[in-house]
Amino acid sequence: MYAAAPARTATPFGPAPARSASGAYAGAGDRPGAAARPFVTLGLPEGYDEHGRARALGVRVRPRTAVAAACLVLGLGLVGGAVTGGRLAGETDDSATAGSFATAGTLWHSTPIDRLFPPTVEGRGAGPGGADRTWTRVAVAPDSGCAGAFDPLLRETLAPVGCARLLRATYTDSTQSFVTTVGLLFTTADAPAMGSLAARFRNEGLGRRTDLMPRPYAAQGTVAAAFGVRQRASWTVSVLTEAPVVVYAVSGWADGRTVDTPQSAADATKAGAATAVAQAGLGNEAQGLADRVERGFRKTAGSATEKPS
Repeated sequence: MYAAAPARTATPFGPAPARSASGAYAGAGDRPGAAARPFVTLGLPEGYDEHGRARALGVRVRPRTAVAAACLVLGLGLVGGAVTGGRLAGETDDSATAGSFATAGTLWHSTPIDRLFPPTVEGRGAGPGGADRTWTRVAVAPDSGCAGAFDPLLRETLAPVGCARLLRATYTDSTQSFVTTVGLLFTTADAPAMGSLAARFRNEGLGRRTDLMPRPYAAQGTVAAAFGVRQRASWTVSVLTEAPVVVYAVSGWADGRTVDTPQSAADATKAGAATAVAQAGLGNEAQGLADRVERGFRKTAGSATEKPS
């Protein structure tokens, strides 16, 4: 119900308009010499006449005021709808991202090993000077936990993200001069924890520290039989943030020679790097194979989380 306004009260926009003898608010048409303007009645409450019959009270609104009010209501509705829609879209996007992250963490037991570690991996332009590389898988380690798989300091560094499962495979190049172990560590961490670990590796240069090299997987009866911890020459570690996975690779010579001064792949592949590891292309072996296994995993994870059209 609309309440009757006092005869003259102050408003934020000046004094309230006076009422005419009929009880309606006076407009320009009520002033002497002013042209009369039409009024419209909107949803008026009812009073009673002298016979006890309901009658509309004289509350009238100018057309211009009515249009402005309608626009205001419409505008508020649109803004409110947009905000609500944005929140819903954001919630949907967040849910989809969380679902994709969780799904990626289960791929170790739902994806064929040949898809995660293909029998042959092509590395177009992956060698020194942009030379092509081809790697052949020589062994796949049984899927396991992380006990004994990392040096103590690297194990401590990775501990905050946990270990759900570790998958590893060892490859050799087309000339069987080099061997490279590539690993997929599936963690138990959530997205913020993976982001924190990735930031540590990036900001603290952990991927270049020789005391944080991954261990190789040496398989008896293969060209990698002598690939032990003293044969490690170059390595790389990549912490994913869109999946609970750490991808790494470590390379060495296939003849079992020891390496006194290993060099990270990031340093060994720099232009002008002149160490024996860099000149042999062992940094390219580790980086090139890790990159392609990571790409394959991302593709597999993307396919696993795609919604059917």
